[in-house]
Amino acid sequence: MNEFNVLVVDDEKEIRDGIEIYLKNEGIKVIKAADGIEAIEKLNEHTIHLIILDVMMPRMDGISTTFKIREQKNIPIIILSAKSEDTDKILGLQVGADDYVTKPFNPLELIARVKSQLRRYVMLGTYEGKKQVIDLNGLTLDQEAKEVKIHGEPVKLTPIEYRIVELLMTNAGRVFSINDIYERVWKEPSYNAENTVAVHIRKIREKIEIDPKNPRYLKVVWGIGYKMEK
Repeated sequence: MNEFNVLVVDDEKEIRDGIEIYLKNEGIKVIKAADGIEAIEKLNEHTIHLIILDVMMPRMDGISTTFKIREQKNIPIIILSAKSEDTDKILGLQVGADDYVTKPFNPLELIARVKSQLRRYVMLGTYEGKKQVIDLNGLTLDQEAKEVKIHGEPVKLTPIEYRIVELLMTNAGRVFSINDIYERVWKEPSYNAENTVAVHIRKIREKIEIDPKNPRYLKVVWGIGYKMEK
């Protein structure tokens, strides 16, 4: 499950941190927010595959946050609440939540529900990272065929180059640091990875860009990292 990011939203730091410990033990990356407004911000900044969302929070509560998320995203949402009345559960499910857990909860049961929702998300094909064809103004990525084309012409990429392109294209517009790219593509801790990543980026540009020195697709964000232009 180490490919998944879970957003934990609760105004109580102890609960956020406690859930994080259990999720990390399952190899799941955790992103945290203290209320609904911060959750929306995190959702726009990161690729999120599931949300654990408290109901009673300041600024924007869980029900309003769920409604807002459902305007754009179909990712699984598990609502947490100290309320146990059926009407609250029904309201949460009606606005788009996928599951409902009442506080206090057994952490192991919550993790089991998280894993179940993630499996369902992938198997039913609603997972945004599922195999598909992505087109960025003439640059296309076919995840099933593992093929990249530029204006219909196949591009010969090495496996590492392909994985870099796939990472950036499936998250078009998002900036990845050199360390992020290295750890996600090479699947090992980043150590003095600047030159290694830069060399592969240069080779990719030579293959997909008309003018590699003035790239149209693969952009550098100085001091931060790289992104694929939408």
